[in-house]
Amino acid sequence: MTRILMVCLGNICRSPLAEGILKSKVSKDSFFIDSAGTAGYHIGNPPDIRSIAVAKKHGLTISNQKSRQFTKKDFDSFDFIYAMDTSNLKSILALSRDENDKKKVKLILNEITPNEDLSVPDPYYGGDNGFENVYKMLDEACQRIANKLKR
Repeated sequence: MTRILMVCLGNICRSPLAEGILKSKVSKDSFFIDSAGTAGYHIGNPPDIRSIAVAKKHGLTISNQKSRQFTKKDFDSFDFIYAMDTSNLKSILALSRDENDKKKVKLILNEITPNEDLSVPDPYYGGDNGFENVYKMLDEACQRIANKLKR
């Protein structure tokens, strides 16, 4: 089973969406998808209601997810770790123990625009349109990931 982790700052906006989107695109029998945050601000909380709403609008349910913090153990538990932005990428890499850990970590938007190191904007302080825009970015990136994994 391939194990994939989506990571943002608080694990309530972007990474829960990415988790839900990718889960909808791959087989539950072959893939385990989870999400985490680099900060512990929201541990145990469900996703932001705006993330839940935009997911629901697109036919996905993410309301049962609970925020958790990324730990060094995640390097052992996951094959691929996708960071939502460059700040999260740096935080994850700072916890890496070796090159093997580092090889697992990628910026999610590099799946769409390779080597451009673009960040998924944090929609937390923006309006509802920010969540829709983030959903669209993540949907495209997750489709690329799913297509690669199905090969």
